[in-house]
Amino acid sequence: MALRNGLLVHGPTHWAAAIRGREGEIQVASGRKPRVRGRVGLLPGTRGVARLGEAFVVIPLVKRALPEARLPFQDARVLGVAGLTAAAGAFARRRSPGLSGEAVSAGLSLAPALFALRIGEIAEYHGVEHKSIAAYEEDRTDAADAAKEHDRCGSNLVAPMLVANIAGAALVKKVVPRPGPVAGAAVALGAMGTAVEIFLWSERHSDTGMARALRRPGFELQRVLGTREPDAEQMAVGQAALQEILRVEAAPAAR
Repeated sequence: MALRNGLLVHGPTHWAAAIRGREGEIQVASGRKPRVRGRVGLLPGTRGVARLGEAFVVIPLVKRALPEARLPFQDARVLGVAGLTAAAGAFARRRSPGLSGEAVSAGLSLAPALFALRIGEIAEYHGVEHKSIAAYEEDRTDAADAAKEHDRCGSNLVAPMLVANIAGAALVKKVVPRPGPVAGAAVALGAMGTAVEIFLWSERHSDTGMARALRRPGFELQRVLGTREPDAEQMAVGQAALQEILRVEAAPAAR
């Protein structure tokens, strides 16, 4: 996850984060990841929701360990855009109760994240994330030479999640005349689970035309809006985060 001033990296059992502090120094922290146990973390459809839930639970741990870490939505302007788009989405659903209203609402839901990427350094640190991971996977000596787009970026979840959310909301409205918050939450979780399964299928069949087609919207989102080329100081932060996650995952206690 790209932060406003650094990078959070997840390993199999641990997380690690590195940020650029107010005085210009690199601060690093790490810890063990909370895990969802049992069948819910293994079954198709629920395993993706469980993994994403674990990722969100890590965020308060990062803030506690690195108080100067600035989260992607930790900006009054971003929160303002989120509030406006939520209101606009609700209005769109009331004016057009069918599929078109759901489509407009789903599209508007992307606005806060896209706005956050256009201010500050998040897009650069998103590029750092991809370059650092790609350099490690490809055994490169210089991460700056790696591409700023990556096949396993979370942006590949966006298109299938939107489609699944729109279809699910339309289906629920046919079954339930006035769906409430519980139905909406169920649709959102179902869409998330579906998107993750599509993501995993694309990873397992990465050399097929279908996988490339499914990844294309996410790749273009990264290329055009989601990432920017980072500078050397930002790359140094990414390298610190990568070194820390490799250190804690290799430690005897991690095994």
